Amino acid sequence: MLCQRCKKRLATVNHTEIINGEKCSINLCEECMAEAYGQFEEDFTEAVLHGLFGEPVREQKVCPACGMRFSDYERGGLLGCPSCYDVFNEELLPYIARIQGNTRHVGKEGGVYTSEHDYRRKLGILQSNLENALKNGDYAEAGRINERMNALKKSRGGNS
Repeated sequence: MLCQRCKKRLATVNHTEIINGEKCSINLCEECMAEAYGQFEEDFTEAVLHGLFGEPVREQKVCPACGMRFSDYERGGLLGCPSCYDVFNEELLPYIARIQGNTRHVGKEGGVYTSEHDYRRKLGILQSNLENALKNGDYAEAGRINERMNALKKSRGGNS
């Protein structure tokens, strides 16, 4: 049986309501059911929880790009689009802190985790500092810089 609302998809839900004492029944596909009654059911659930447990009814933000609500994320664990990260930033921070241990990226600095790019960048800076020290006649500083360069090369396992 086709959905009585969109007349395109297969009807999988039979929705029955009693309106003014009359029983009204409609067969809908899942998408039309969610569009027509999804928000009502969510609002109703929130109102019942407020009445039973005294929980405040939460005003929910909606992502303007994809229409996702934060409660959708809480249910499914997935965000709808990149804009959701900006819209739900405050709500996501506790989740990120719990999962990652921190909400600020600290990177991988030092040890075996440094990338080739970082190694080359540090070596280039030290080389530039060494040249400046030699140009200015500060040979003691040039010696210290040279030692740091050798230590950096040695930590990478060679004289590259």
